[in-house]
Amino acid sequence: MNTINKLLLLLAYPSVMMLAGCNENAPREQKDWDGTTEFYNSTDEKQSTTYYKPYAGYVGDPMPFYDEQSKTFKVLYLQEYRPNPAGTYHPFWGVESADAASYTSLGEVLPTGGIAEQDAALGTGCVVYNDADRLYYIFYTGNRHQPKAGEDAQVIMYATSPDFRTWTKNQLFRLRGAANGYSSADFRDPCIFRDGNLWHMIISTKIGGKGNLVEFTSPDMQEWTSAGVFMPMMWDRFYECPDVFKMGDWWYLVYSEIHKAVRRVQYFKGRTLDELKACTAADAGVWPDDHEGFLDSRGLYAGKTASDGTNRYIWGWCPTREGRDNTKTNADSGEPEWAGSLVAHRIIQHADGTLTLGEAEGIKAKYSNAKEVKTMLTEDTYTLYNRLGYHNHLSFTVEATDKFGISFVRGSDSKKWYTLVVNPEDGGAKRKINFEEEGPEGIGFIPAIDSYVFHTPADNTYHIDIYTDNSVVVMYINDCLCYTNRIYGVARNCWSINSYNGQIEVSNIQLTQY
Repeated sequence: MNTINKLLLLLAYPSVMMLAGCNENAPREQKDWDGTTEFYNSTDEKQSTTYYKPYAGYVGDPMPFYDEQSKTFKVLYLQEYRPNPAGTYHPFWGVESADAASYTSLGEVLPTGGIAEQDAALGTGCVVYNDADRLYYIFYTGNRHQPKAGEDAQVIMYATSPDFRTWTKNQLFRLRGAANGYSSADFRDPCIFRDGNLWHMIISTKIGGKGNLVEFTSPDMQEWTSAGVFMPMMWDRFYECPDVFKMGDWWYLVYSEIHKAVRRVQYFKGRTLDELKACTAADAGVWPDDHEGFLDSRGLYAGKTASDGTNRYIWGWCPTREGRDNTKTNADSGEPEWAGSLVAHRIIQHADGTLTLGEAEGIKAKYSNAKEVKTMLTEDTYTLYNRLGYHNHLSFTVEATDKFGISFVRGSDSKKWYTLVVNPEDGGAKRKINFEEEGPEGIGFIPAIDSYVFHTPADNTYHIDIYTDNSVVVMYINDCLCYTNRIYGVARNCWSINSYNGQIEVSNIQLTQY
């Protein structure tokens, strides 16, 4: 045990001093980087494989589907190019995975239509397999380019395939909002699930300017009948990318709230479909837990789920930051840069039906190459550890009665660094992750990327797992908190554990990579 004033480390590693007399003119690759602590201006790899990003472009609005035929997950997504072609954009691309940890690209799965067609741009949808005709179906949003008066800006369309490789668009099928008393401008993001012998389609739309989830039903996925409002959206909110599923004894709706004050993935729950639908009746807000059903930070958006019968995972996208600036969370506009990297979490269902997110076992197994953790520098309030790689899994335990933090992109000469601060809330009864730019040139608290609140552990013990893949950083605490963020510069730089107002104890520090 090594006591360092305010910071108490139960597991201390031998300190490694900086090399004396380094030749600053020596080629960079010849330096003993593992023995140094200066800040290094690192960049991401071109492609990420755990929190997937294609070599060219970015991932938007994932549409996961578990394929019983191949026994793999197939995740379609809106391909974002930056810049996109004018008028025709967001074709469906896809990846395939057995474990939500490693992906094989499927390339372009469904192209856009021509600029004069209804589906000049594709919008979010879903994938299902129909045993009756042995066909895969992609239901999707068709976005018309510059619609004229009387034309639908958005309609629901579909395509079919016998093998998930060759797709045929049905040129006759158009499910129109205006034909059913709904908006023709906002009629999108179909979600399809089966209950008994009946298929249900849930669509995000507006009625008289107010957001609603509406329902259609079909016995065969060919003819769809309006079943009215599935769930009104509370207040002035709009729920994008709805996903309805049953897990154990509970029905759930997972959705993404577009309102600029929220911009997060949330959920509702009910023991029956009717109970689920009633959660928002008369703007009542029957929240599923004590933090309004938030599942993650604003670092995850457009989350939708799929299950292999054993595990259910959620996939969403983690936004990039303007100019690779970690402080650019677009707090004023509420809109982050659209699209980024594909992030997957395992859904944890608790005894009371509440949900939290945790690590996928496949991701944990993937980070299997153990690395030595070295203490590089110890001061009153922090310990600095040796450099990280591009793909890191940090695991450790903290015992603390007050706030503490984990910093990245930190060097012994840094004027600023980026910290996940486990901060007391509600008089200490709860905790919340704040994202801060610390250091003499740091701006402090960075708005619009803090976590939801969670209860302070009764024993003040925090079991922490942090995964990084290039600039995507995901933290889990005690199966009660999931926090996703993008932090540029993690790779090749040191990291630290910090104390602020009191003594903390840190143990069982482990680092694995791949």
